[in-house]
Amino acid sequence: MKSFEFADVQSGLQPRSRPHPRPEQGQVVIEVKAAGLCHSDCLILGDDQYRLVAKRPIVLGHEVAGTIVELGPDVSDYTIGERVVAGIPAHPVSGQGFFKAIGIGYDGGYAEQAMVWVDNLVRIPSEVSFPQAAVATDSLATAYHAVVTEGRIGADSTVAVVGLGGLGTAAIQIAAIQGARVYGVDIDESKFSLARQLGAVECANGVDQFVGVAFDVVLDFAGVGITTAAAVNAVKPCGRVVAIGMTVKEMKLNTHILISRNITLQGSIGASLDELREVLRLIACGRLSPILEEIPFCDVPKGLERLDKGNVTGRLFTNPSLSR
Repeated sequence: MKSFEFADVQSGLQPRSRPHPRPEQGQVVIEVKAAGLCHSDCLILGDDQYRLVAKRPIVLGHEVAGTIVELGPDVSDYTIGERVVAGIPAHPVSGQGFFKAIGIGYDGGYAEQAMVWVDNLVRIPSEVSFPQAAVATDSLATAYHAVVTEGRIGADSTVAVVGLGGLGTAAIQIAAIQGARVYGVDIDESKFSLARQLGAVECANGVDQFVGVAFDVVLDFAGVGITTAAAVNAVKPCGRVVAIGMTVKEMKLNTHILISRNITLQGSIGASLDELREVLRLIACGRLSPILEEIPFCDVPKGLERLDKGNVTGRLFTNPSLSR
């Protein structure tokens, strides 16, 4: 079958012909109907010291939805033909669960078929398409976790979302669903119109440009260092800054402001399977609508280059099963 494999930064993402996967106990094989492209893959491709993946070579792609085509021994909770999505374990930094994540711990969805652990499967509601379900696993669920679980954003919250890419635009929608007053921040003003359509009341190039606005929470999806520092300066006393973006490894903060104003700086990564189910429910009932763009399977490397350069609005996805 056709696939894209990563071995090292020098080789990059390479097309490879691989045998179809065979499931063992506790596993199924799915025909991949949609695989989302994620910025995490750009980080993997660009840094040999970035230890997110558990093995090399590996087929990347961790936003994966499809239909079950083969069951492993003793798998009885699922049937051939069911529409499923491969969830990512809830706490990827806490232990081995992360390494059962598709496209991270084992071969992923940049291939015609993929093996998935049953423990990570979630059924797709009939109202949700394969592309919507695929990007829900990381992009939307990660944004949901940052907004609801780590940001603790509710109806009385005033929120700034920094970085209006795929995750940021999802966060605007989710914060608006929570009833918050949401402001969008990005250096690219062409993204402002969509952000307003999704629920932002105002947009600007910096979080410091909203005169007279006191933020309860700032969500930093850009992660370029200066954005987190600016968020710490902008959030109100006893406010919360949630860092999600990982563009740079180090940043400089004013610790006097952080401490004297009792500000919480919170990291956020991934989401639980229950959070993924809630995101799928919100999509199914029409309250959450991911912004999607399909690309041919052969263009996955080009798509990741676009993503790395910030030239994507919403989320890219591909259908590997159409590559035959």
